Amino acid sequence: MKERKRQQIRAGLFGVGLDTYWPQFKGLLRRLTGYQKEVAARLANCGVELVDAGMVDSPAKARAAASRFRREEVDIIFLYLSTYALSSTVLPVVQKAGVPVVILNLQPVPQLDYEKFNRIGDRGVMTGVWLEHCQACSAPEVACVFNRARIPYHLVTGYLQEEAAWNEIRDWVDAAKVAAGMRENRVGVLGHYYCGMLDVYSDLTQQSAVFGSHFEVLEMCQLHKLREAVTRAQMTRKVEQFGREFDVARECDPKEIARAARTSCALDALVAANDLGSLAYYYESEDGYAYRDIVTSVIAGNTLLTGHHVPVAGECEVKNVQAMKIMDLFGVGGSFSEFYLADFKEDLVFLGHDGPGHFAIAQGRVGLVPLPVYHGKPGRGLSIQMTVKHGAVTLLSVVQGAGGKVFLLTAEGESVAGPVLEIGNTNSRYRFSIGAKAFMNEWSKAGPAHHCAIGVGHIAAKIEKFGQLLGIETVRVC
Repeated sequence: MKERKRQQIRAGLFGVGLDTYWPQFKGLLRRLTGYQKEVAARLANCGVELVDAGMVDSPAKARAAASRFRREEVDIIFLYLSTYALSSTVLPVVQKAGVPVVILNLQPVPQLDYEKFNRIGDRGVMTGVWLEHCQACSAPEVACVFNRARIPYHLVTGYLQEEAAWNEIRDWVDAAKVAAGMRENRVGVLGHYYCGMLDVYSDLTQQSAVFGSHFEVLEMCQLHKLREAVTRAQMTRKVEQFGREFDVARECDPKEIARAARTSCALDALVAANDLGSLAYYYESEDGYAYRDIVTSVIAGNTLLTGHHVPVAGECEVKNVQAMKIMDLFGVGGSFSEFYLADFKEDLVFLGHDGPGHFAIAQGRVGLVPLPVYHGKPGRGLSIQMTVKHGAVTLLSVVQGAGGKVFLLTAEGESVAGPVLEIGNTNSRYRFSIGAKAFMNEWSKAGPAHHCAIGVGHIAAKIEKFGQLLGIETVRVC
């Protein structure tokens, strides 16, 4: 994947303890704040702008921490349970801040040295050492109060140097970055739906309500105007870019390459003019009209945009471009796909599309090839031949179900080597742990539109955390 600007978020951190303990147990506060500094350092290494409110051990400090978090507009809060603390010092912070909270139930060590502990002899000193390690004492109290207050929360339990715990915490950070990225995303909607694809039709209001994205409805005439303004020098540079980033087939007509290059330049300008982070489009027009010339030459340019972190979905598949953007923000791609066919002998499912594809996750170089007919669509021109990188993959669909409910549908599988359909489309062979038949049945019954986004790596756990931060369900098939 090419280097790109990562979404920056502010993460709030506060530890909780009980001020009654500090005069009773010498050195306890110093040791606990030392552990909190370790937590802060590791969170900062996760790529967040950290707002550390320190130790909150009284209701007054709780109100001050809450005000700071609101003032500095944190996206997520990490609550470190340093020892036992009264829930009255926790609730005001989270209530007032009004952002997702992750409770860190992390004790200093995986196991107390019981023999050494019991040799201390002084029960007062021993109690102080125990309190240094009794993070778990607060977890049920805080959870109980959050449940009764109807405050969503997430809990990570382990010890300070446990990599499994920190992997989980990093997943929460990544999920929060994606949630912030979706809130900042401006989605272009160009043209209209592919007529009759009832599954694809989307409720833009509901998408805005769930993800916080802005939708910019665009005019074809703006794209046409921008295309007419493309210079010969711009086209020359774009053709050179095609050569760098695609394996351009020798049989490609130079006129088709020039036509696609002009349209690609115009698409770049459209994205820049409207500050778009993603785009859903479809149009047909009529033979002999300028818009027909545009829509039959978009695949190469849309694939370049997708590979450079502006995902583009055809057939005006708004829900799927949302899924593609989520995958791209996670840094794993998000190639536009649909079911192609099944191989019941090898127990595989083929998925692909006629473009655009996410070339940054391709197995080898992406082919730019001529296509004599766009199936189900007008015209002919250039298309993309690519396969998703062999290895672990994750599928994602943004689903709108009965009653308008929006949820996420995901599955993990493998992209495997073998023959694909060399028809000038993106397509890959996938194996799923539950088998081809069960996968197709369970995925379909969840009710997604027929498109999905495919990314590299297994990230279903991150997607589930992203869904939890948004307060929506995630259905996991495998």
